[in-house]
Amino acid sequence: MNFGKKDKVEIFENAISWLVVFAMFVYGGTKLLQFESAIEIDKTVSEMTGMELMWAFYGYSKLFAITLGIFEIIGGLFILIKKTRIIGCLFTSTILVNIIFQDIYFGVHLGALRAALLYQILILIILWLNKEKLRRSIKMLLKSKKIEQPKLKLFLKLFIAFILFVGLRIAEYYFTVRV
Repeated sequence: MNFGKKDKVEIFENAISWLVVFAMFVYGGTKLLQFESAIEIDKTVSEMTGMELMWAFYGYSKLFAITLGIFEIIGGLFILIKKTRIIGCLFTSTILVNIIFQDIYFGVHLGALRAALLYQILILIILWLNKEKLRRSIKMLLKSKKIEQPKLKLFLKLFIAFILFVGLRIAEYYFTVRV
């Protein structure tokens, strides 16, 4: 059996995709259990290390850690399926970049930072291997149809949109500030 370049690239893409998927399943799954005793720290905030502070943060809201874990698993599932791989890579990147920043700024164990960086680099490689498909998708999303319309109608639509914006902004103020 002779494998061509396209076959070899597909094998490589699948292998690194599966590595990222496995990691997202493991890290996402452990977040469901990981922070059980995290809130039980007998120190003041100023006495805590960055790692202890972050651990307490995650332990304070178990639901937040669970949500993050579920998102990691969902991202892994999207990457696992070839048709949704690009969406999964973009979705998972948002999570990993957040984790990378937390690992850096809170001084989390270097191994955790290296792992998150590795998975992000692998995702970037997957996106690069699918660059034509990604480029076409972005081009399609940004493509707009030129529709000529009378200037008066365009002005009216913009004016109505502005009035609606002002009304929504007032509603936002009363909804968020007047508590």
